[in-house]
Amino acid sequence: MNNKIRRIYVPMTESGFYILYCLQQPQHGYGICQQVKQMTGGELVISAGTMYGTLSKMEKDGLIAFVREEEKRKLYQITSLGTEILSLELHRIERLYKNSRGENVNE
Repeated sequence: MNNKIRRIYVPMTESGFYILYCLQQPQHGYGICQQVKQMTGGELVISAGTMYGTLSKMEKDGLIAFVREEEKRKLYQITSLGTEILSLELHRIERLYKNSRGENVNE
């Protein structure tokens, strides 16, 4: 993995994390917005500008790839690089959670 990509995406924004997480299955921007809203109980609502700007950047950086178009909506899915970045971020979040509970990360 390119260190530049790692520095850009780890740590991730909450919106970026959920977008990448949702793209473990092919999905379009509007579907991601709905899924994130449901997953967070409405606490996180991703605007169209944030969604499509993030999708564009992630595609350019190789974290996601265009899969196909359905009813004029572009579907994207996470790539192997995106999966690697998501894994790093999940590990970082787990470490933060464990540390906040006074647990030793090495246990």
